Amino acid sequence: MASVADRITQRVAERGPGAWVCTPGDFLSLGSRDAVDQALSRLVKAGKLRRIGHGLYDMPRFSGVLNRPAPADMDAAVSALARRDGVRIMPDGLVAANRLGLTNAVPAKASYITDGPSRTLKIDGRTVRLRHRRPRIMQWAGRPAAPVVQALEWLGPDAASDVQVAATLKRRLPDEVKHDLGRNINDVPGWAVPLARSIVSGQAATA
Repeated sequence: MASVADRITQRVAERGPGAWVCTPGDFLSLGSRDAVDQALSRLVKAGKLRRIGHGLYDMPRFSGVLNRPAPADMDAAVSALARRDGVRIMPDGLVAANRLGLTNAVPAKASYITDGPSRTLKIDGRTVRLRHRRPRIMQWAGRPAAPVVQALEWLGPDAASDVQVAATLKRRLPDEVKHDLGRNINDVPGWAVPLARSIVSGQAATA
């Protein structure tokens, strides 16, 4: 019978190197918490897994460019953090706006918002900042249109009224995101409703 460590290794390997960040809680179906903790510790010492933060592990992908293990996937790490702590976490508005092509600005530190407590922590040597936000924003967590709402909130009423913002989002957003925005348009800030409607024009408001 395969050991807990062997089964953990198999589960992580099935996702592919660098593709998944895991926590002890992801393996409790394989054994007790003590058994899982001991197995993870042995795997880290053996070099089969990497500990990138408190209770966070990955199987690193080797980077030929860097000639060393590649940095951990931060979004995967934050997703694992959310699972571990039972909270919702999303990239902050600046990150969302950058990914949508609405700004060239990038945060100096990895920055996310959460319905959990505000805090700063280290993941794979990088500083990660979590800021508590109100439920109206966090209710978008996991929805396809979440980055759009985040970006619009960061831009604010003046910048978001720029016709180029609407044109960029209308051109770049896939239909799935437009549908989600249209279905939940009453959940966006009041000042952003006209802009959201212009983005989803020509898209069905309901699924």
